[in-house]
Amino acid sequence: MSGAVAGSARGRRALGVVTAAVLVVVYVPLAVVVINSFNRSRTFGWPPAGFTLSWWARAWHSTGARSALATSVEAGLGATAVALLLGTMAAFAVSRYRFFGRETVSFLVLLPIALPGIVTGIALNNAFRVLGLPFGLLTIIIGHATFCIVLVYNNALARLRRLGGSLEEASMDLGAGVLQTFRFVTFPQLRSALLAGGLLDFALSFDEIIVTTFTAAPGVQTLPLWIFGNLFRPNQAPVVNVVAAALIVLSVVPVWLAQRVAGDAGGGRF
Repeated sequence: MSGAVAGSARGRRALGVVTAAVLVVVYVPLAVVVINSFNRSRTFGWPPAGFTLSWWARAWHSTGARSALATSVEAGLGATAVALLLGTMAAFAVSRYRFFGRETVSFLVLLPIALPGIVTGIALNNAFRVLGLPFGLLTIIIGHATFCIVLVYNNALARLRRLGGSLEEASMDLGAGVLQTFRFVTFPQLRSALLAGGLLDFALSFDEIIVTTFTAAPGVQTLPLWIFGNLFRPNQAPVVNVVAAALIVLSVVPVWLAQRVAGDAGGGRF
């Protein structure tokens, strides 16, 4: 028994060491980017030669960076709205109705998140050209929505399956229609899952670059595209560092909020 306990303790310590190493490898470079955004030196030597806010002021007054930020926010909000609508409808259909091809529909909804982004981007690019749809913000939103739907669909489907349909059946037995039941019974129980999915969708859309490359019009840039386009310009290096730091924060906050919303809902506090 003592040997098993000792082995278990060693296993926990080993797992802790591996976990700590992974976290260091992932998050230390991100921390360096954020610290260097305040570095007085253009060469970003380490340790920092001093700290300054001048690069942040320069980034704020950069027309290209501000335009790219606005495009990223618009694309993220648009893709999130489309994903919330279609993902919820698909989850409701799959969980509450039985029809031919139901499993196929579920598979097709989940597939885009598993495909390499370059494959999805090429496929969408060809489809838009065949349809004659001009490239621009709309095509970016459609491209992002293809993989954002998955997060809403998974969240809503899991919540609907956990809830069951007894309350909805009781509502209909009392004379409520489908839409009325969804509004007053189903949606209040789904809203935390949808909010968490929407926040994750926005974060996923905000920093997406591969699909955006194939669906954006020439000259239209999101924040990740702007960073990549200016990454190797020496005079833009400090501004790129600031924008990268801002992108980290803008990506982390929705994920943190989604985790809090999902955790509060699980604890019954939403």
